[in-house]
Amino acid sequence: MSSGGIQDAADLLRRGGLVAFPTETVYGLGADATNAEAVARIFAVKGRPATNPLIVHVADLETAKRYAATWSDAAQTLAAVWWPGPLTLVVPKTPEIVDAVSAGRPTVALRVPDHPVALELLRAFGGPVAAPSANRSTHVSPTTADHVRQELGDEVDIILDGGPCSVGIESTVLDLTGDRPVILRPGGVTRQKIEAIVGPGGRPALASTRSTTRRARLRCDSRRRSVD
Repeated sequence: MSSGGIQDAADLLRRGGLVAFPTETVYGLGADATNAEAVARIFAVKGRPATNPLIVHVADLETAKRYAATWSDAAQTLAAVWWPGPLTLVVPKTPEIVDAVSAGRPTVALRVPDHPVALELLRAFGGPVAAPSANRSTHVSPTTADHVRQELGDEVDIILDGGPCSVGIESTVLDLTGDRPVILRPGGVTRQKIEAIVGPGGRPALASTRSTTRRARLRCDSRRRSVD
């Protein structure tokens, strides 16, 4: 493991390496989402079940559309309001996103993070970065670079230190592939705020939440975070 610059990290992603980087929610463990071997390293390092899909981070809305087989009006509206930000949209995927990222599903979970370091990395890389939280599976999600170092150590090739995360809980995951949007995981964007955009007034109503966010115990930075 080493600290490094943005360009070093982007080059390493192209070579199949793992880069931990900050977002406004938590630190992510990133790999090229078009590289099956690199994605497999994420699952191995985290001890994450292969049945658990990964969120894919991109630099902007236009990049997100490159990896979406279809892009609905609801996706366009939500992205315009909440990207960059703590909202992940699940949409049909293109073949460029390897199947391991989505656990074999025909969908991909896309997000534009609201953090200058993350965005600089994603722009330098120029493609999709699969990045769950940078911790062992079921452990508390990291909100500082030190948390990542303590948790994963030399199993990460580069850690980009962007200071403490400002939100400190995972993004909200919203499935847009059905008749009605469904919150798969509550997080940084509340149900009420989503319903204000895709709710009454002739737009699709928000379906019942399928799962709940697991809240974490307080850690040394005094933020509540998800466990992943």
